[in-house]
Amino acid sequence: MADNSEKITLVDEDNKEHDFTVVDLIEVESKRYAVLLPEEDPDAGAVIFRIEEDENGEEFLVDIEDDEEFDKVVQILEEDAIE
Repeated sequence: MADNSEKITLVDEDNKEHDFTVVDLIEVESKRYAVLLPEEDPDAGAVIFRIEEDENGEEFLVDIEDDEEFDKVVQILEEDAIE
């Protein structure tokens, strides 16, 4: 992975910070998603969040709670990995 990969820090519900590397940004059915790899345990695997915007145009990440939506994103990622 390139050294210039984007890094972000997310804060969990216990106010604990977690650092991630942005692995990929993709669009599926007009929605944007971020694929993140946790720096503290990269072997745990990547996590996927939907990117949304608030009324001020600020982006924030949202858990994907719908299994069908999650499966579509994973399918696109797997197809991209094959190409």
